[in-house]
Amino acid sequence: MKKIILVPDSFKGTMTSAEVCGELAAAIRGIYPQAEVVSLPVADGGEGSVDAFLAAVGGEKVPVDCTGPNGQRIAAGYGLLPDGTAVVEMAAAAGFSLADPKNPERTTTFGVGELLRHAVGRGAKRIVMCLGGSATNDGGCGAAAACGVRFYDARGAVFTPVGGTLKDIARIDVSELDRTLAVLPMITMCDIDNPLCGKAGAAAVFGPQKGADEAMVHRLDGGLAHLADVLERDCGAVVRDLPGAGAAGGMGAGMAAFFKSRLQMGIETVLDTVGFEEKLSGADIVFTGEGRLDDQSRRGKVAAGVARRAGARGVPVIAIVGDIGEGAETIYELGVTAVFSINRVAVPYEQARLRSRRDLRATAEDVLRLYRSLEIQRKL
Repeated sequence: MKKIILVPDSFKGTMTSAEVCGELAAAIRGIYPQAEVVSLPVADGGEGSVDAFLAAVGGEKVPVDCTGPNGQRIAAGYGLLPDGTAVVEMAAAAGFSLADPKNPERTTTFGVGELLRHAVGRGAKRIVMCLGGSATNDGGCGAAAACGVRFYDARGAVFTPVGGTLKDIARIDVSELDRTLAVLPMITMCDIDNPLCGKAGAAAVFGPQKGADEAMVHRLDGGLAHLADVLERDCGAVVRDLPGAGAAGGMGAGMAAFFKSRLQMGIETVLDTVGFEEKLSGADIVFTGEGRLDDQSRRGKVAAGVARRAGARGVPVIAIVGDIGEGAETIYELGVTAVFSINRVAVPYEQARLRSRRDLRATAEDVLRLYRSLEIQRKL
C-alpha cells in the first residue's frame, strides 16, 4: 500500500477529528511503515471547525476582539487559509458556551459580522461560514448590522434586532452593506435542513436548547416569520422555507438573504476546500468515520460525502465508527466498502469512551492486517 487518506469526523465527547487521525496514522505506521498518510480532519461546522481546516491545509488563526452574544467584549478569531479563504465559526462570537445568562430573545450575532469585516480587511478572497452551536435566534440580523445593513423600527429609528425584537423591524436597507462583502464569494456550512420558522423551524426545534420556554418559542417563531416577510419585501430574498434557513437561530436565512451565500452541506464544503479530489490521486484506500453510523448518516454526514467522491474514483472506503445503529447498511449504497465498530468489548458508552483511543487503533490495525494478508495472497 502506497497512499492512505484519513478523513474522519470527530467522535463527539470522545476524540476530535485530529485525534482520530493521529490514532489511525499510528496504526498505519505499524503495518505499512512506508505508506504516505494524508490526514484531513474535518468538523461539522460547530466549534472546532476552524482548527480542523487549519490542521488539514495549514494557514493561520487570526485573533479578533469582538462582541459576544450578550454584548460583552470577547477574544475570538477565524482561520485564514493559504489560498485566501477565511473560515469563520459563528460559535466563536455567538456560541452557546459564551452566553451567560442564556436568553435567545436577547443574544446577538453582531460579533460574527465583526469577524467578517475583519477578514475582509485582511484581504480574504472567499468566506466559509460555519454554522452550529449558537446561542442566538436573531436570523443573522446582528451580523448584518455589523456589516452595514440598517434596520428601522416603526418610528424610523435605526436599531440592531435580536430575537425578541425581530417583530419590530419595519424596514431593511441593505444599500450600506460593506461593498466587498456584498460581492465576496461565500459558502455557508449547514448540516440541517430546517426551515426558518414553523413547527420545524429554528425557534421550535432549537429554542428550548438555548433557554426558551414554550411562550418564548412562540414569540421567537413569530419574530422569524415577520423577518421572512420583510426580507422578501425589501430584499427580494425568499428564505422562509429555504432548507437550512433555520440553522443556528436563523443564521442560515441571514447568510442567504444579506450576503447571498450558498447554503451547502458541511462535508461537501470541507472536501472542496481541502482539495479532496486532487488528494485522491494515487490513493489505495480511504479511512473515514464518526461517533455513530446509522440511517441518518447518508444525509450529509462525513462518511456519505467521502464515499460518494472516493467511490466515483474507484477508491475503497473503510468507515471506522464508535457505534453502528439501525439502518447503517444504507451507507453501502453510497460507496462505503465496509464498516467497523471500535466497541470491541461491547460495553456501554460511558465505559467504551475511556478506552476509545486504543480500541480505535486496534480496530484499524485489524483492518490493515487483513488488507495486507489479501495483498500477499494476490501476489502468490
